[in-house]
Amino acid sequence: MGFIHRYMQGVRQALWLTKSSLIHGLPSHITSPAAVPENQLLNQDERVQNAIKHARFWDTTEPRPKKEKYSNTLLHNLLHLCATLQPTHPAIGRRILAENYSLAASWKRGDDLFQVRGQNGLLHCSMDPLPRVCGETEVLETSDQILESFYPVSPTIDLQQVNVYKEEINCSGFREGYPYPHAHTLYFLETPDSNSKLRPEQFRAKMIMFTFGNALARAHKLYGTQSVLEHPITVQAVGTNGRIFQFLVFQLNTTDLSEDDGIKNQVWLEEDVELYDFAKVRPLIKRKEVKHLEMF
Repeated sequence: MGFIHRYMQGVRQALWLTKSSLIHGLPSHITSPAAVPENQLLNQDERVQNAIKHARFWDTTEPRPKKEKYSNTLLHNLLHLCATLQPTHPAIGRRILAENYSLAASWKRGDDLFQVRGQNGLLHCSMDPLPRVCGETEVLETSDQILESFYPVSPTIDLQQVNVYKEEINCSGFREGYPYPHAHTLYFLETPDSNSKLRPEQFRAKMIMFTFGNALARAHKLYGTQSVLEHPITVQAVGTNGRIFQFLVFQLNTTDLSEDDGIKNQVWLEEDVELYDFAKVRPLIKRKEVKHLEMF
């Protein structure tokens, strides 16, 4: 018998399931390069604004595009802008986008078996692994951190329980010899389906679980039964509803997840970053003529 993901309790539950500690904000080595002129696009602000306008106003025949459409369009527009930096950042050419790949990862917490599996959408795969965020000393210091308790409520109370016929399932979704074996960045879009729509906390928890799952599947592939990883595995994630963005970095330090003590994994999370305030078409009335004015 095993449990699969639903994350009704949000980030707190995801941290317990993955035996992880949370650091608010992103590592400085990720955020600081954005301020360097050499890492910016020519006319960057204007081009980003045009990417937003294209997603919200131009790429539709309807009066108002649906969130599913404009959020997907905007994400691809921004990824395209990033790709134009390849001449000055050759490492971009060593990555490829994979869509609708299937992930499966399993682990034990205490006596319970857990699995995360399914399709999360878009993944940037790379020929090269992301560098570790924290060094060996900082990783060892996580042993002193205490995981948050859910007592008297069980942290598995709202997880979906299923019959499992094969316990050790760890598959990244790609065949042996795939030239881009390393998960680099996962991209998540809010679903328009009201039956499966997640609250913001659940959405961020989903990001944690799938970045963890990708890292865990890779760790089992590279290191087998080794528990404390000599070379931790780092995976990034970006989530958006087409206006607000969530950014996450996960560093897998250990696959020994059964008990609460010992070395922990690490999560860096930047929540609710607004790309723009609003975007809508307002009528502009001039000399009895009605024109459409794009605003955001």
